[in-house]
Amino acid sequence: MNTCLPESIIAAACSRSVQRVLHVDSRSYYGGNWASFSFSGLLSWLKEYQENNDIVIDSSLWQEQILENEEAIALIRKDKTIQHVEVFCYASQDLHEYVEEAGALQKNHASVTPVNSSEAADSACLPTEDEPLSTENCEMPEEQTPSSDPESALEVNDAEETGEKENHSDCKTSEEKTNENVPTAEDTAEQPKKNRITYSQIVKEGRRFNIDLVSKLLYSQGMLIDLLIKSNVSQYAEFKIISRILAFREGRVEQVPCSRADVFNSKQLTMVEKRMLMKFLTFCMEYEEHPDEYKAYEDITFSEYLKTQKLTPNLQYFVLHSIAMTSETTSNTIDGLKATKNFLHCLGRYGNTPFLFPLYGQGELPQCFCRICAVFGGIYCLHHSVQCKAIIDQFGQRIISKHFLVEDSYFSENTCSRVQYRQISRAVLITDRSVLKSDSDQQISILIVPAEEPGSSAVRVIELCSSTMTRMKGTYLVHLTCTSSKTAREDLEAVVEKLFIPHTETGIENEEVEKPRILWALYFNMRDSSNISRNSNNDLPSNVYVCSGPDGGLGNDNAVKQAETIFQNICPNEDFCPPPPNPEDIVLDGDSSQPESSEPSAILEANSETPAGSTTQGNLEESSE
Repeated sequence: MNTCLPESIIAAACSRSVQRVLHVDSRSYYGGNWASFSFSGLLSWLKEYQENNDIVIDSSLWQEQILENEEAIALIRKDKTIQHVEVFCYASQDLHEYVEEAGALQKNHASVTPVNSSEAADSACLPTEDEPLSTENCEMPEEQTPSSDPESALEVNDAEETGEKENHSDCKTSEEKTNENVPTAEDTAEQPKKNRITYSQIVKEGRRFNIDLVSKLLYSQGMLIDLLIKSNVSQYAEFKIISRILAFREGRVEQVPCSRADVFNSKQLTMVEKRMLMKFLTFCMEYEEHPDEYKAYEDITFSEYLKTQKLTPNLQYFVLHSIAMTSETTSNTIDGLKATKNFLHCLGRYGNTPFLFPLYGQGELPQCFCRICAVFGGIYCLHHSVQCKAIIDQFGQRIISKHFLVEDSYFSENTCSRVQYRQISRAVLITDRSVLKSDSDQQISILIVPAEEPGSSAVRVIELCSSTMTRMKGTYLVHLTCTSSKTAREDLEAVVEKLFIPHTETGIENEEVEKPRILWALYFNMRDSSNISRNSNNDLPSNVYVCSGPDGGLGNDNAVKQAETIFQNICPNEDFCPPPPNPEDIVLDGDSSQPESSEPSAILEANSETPAGSTTQGNLEESSE
């Protein structure tokens, strides 16, 4: 139950192992907290959480289905994984203009609450029940957005690097593709001054946005990439290479050299520093073969270890925060060396950085695995909830199943009373320019801002350009993520103020401002239930398997490990997500003239080089190295 990434991977693996799969989700869209939304879809999602009250279920529908020797385990329908939601609109807007998304289907729209344009920022605080989550009593401008249609939510369309397609809807539905003949705001709106983007334009161009609830990247040698290649699920998705890795030092943003060519072409490093860095990175690639070099430092932090390696402060900063991307206070020497080796191991497979980003957002990945499951006989029911023990649905229908997978967000407080959850602080910003100007406006960047106060966490910033098919032209989509210590706004606002400024009418006149302007901002906290033992939940039957939501890490390895572990418990002697058979080798019943079915290897030959920033379409390709 739930179509998040781990559940979708398990569903695909079970379907490929000739298991009968029923995949149910109480939401009306795929992906759960891994989903991606258009701008109007995101506002609908926010409104849904604002109105997310406890739903009273008629118990008579399912209680009569419980047998004498059975005990019901009730599941909740209210999602409590999102908290402390705050929305701020800094872009100006015409209060008298009826704003509608370009190419939107004619459906009943929600009423629009005008925003007072005289204020510098209009905030909408969406508190969760029984918790004092907002600091002010304010109102969110509701949008007139069409509701999401999940029936064909698995279509993945080819993408152009120009970013001018308008065929992606709230949950990637093919029915809601934008009419190409409809003029867009970029073609018709008059922009007398540079960078003057209004809230009305953002809403009109809302289908160009695909905003992730969870911000992650794919390591090019990571477990998820290997699984996509092995299972041939990569044919349903396309990817962009992260083009640059940035660092924030002394109040300014600068690019970090990663590959050998970048190091020697860098003007930030002296020749001595270049030799020192290459020598240290070479050691990290084979550090396990030289235990004498690090054994004496295993009990100290990686930050302290770097100081013993005669690296300059400049190099120590780059290695710690932009290559290893580890904590300055909690990561030990072994953790830092492993992270550095993993970073270097992933370089060069598809480009000059180790990371890939899926076109149309992270929400594409669960849908790709759901498609494989459906192709091999899986049945999908969205907006369909289960009331108890995985056998009775909301209509009182009893469903027989050997195994039941459920995300822990469906458990009631009685079931998870002993569980202590962590939280992730998230922010989504729409800005008018990049945090670091360059010759190209198609840069995808990752930046780690170190923690400044004790007890706080480093903040991960991912900036997306239009070629990722996640935002409208003339804007940038920025994701900020860190481990929570307070509310999302309290955790992230200091970093936002360092990198950005609010978009105001008076500020537009000053073209010398170097910081990007914020047009729109969203803050929220998301539950992190990773690494919680199944035994922490109370009285679960042995055939009920628990999946966690997204974790706060950069990669997706935790979701893949979780899915493989559960699959091996369900199908211990089966291959995990084997490649599908070649259509030419499939033998139909009664057709004896065809050769026997065989499954080809999923490893594909690859181009020796992929230009940085290019799109990896369809099948992910192996490096020839």
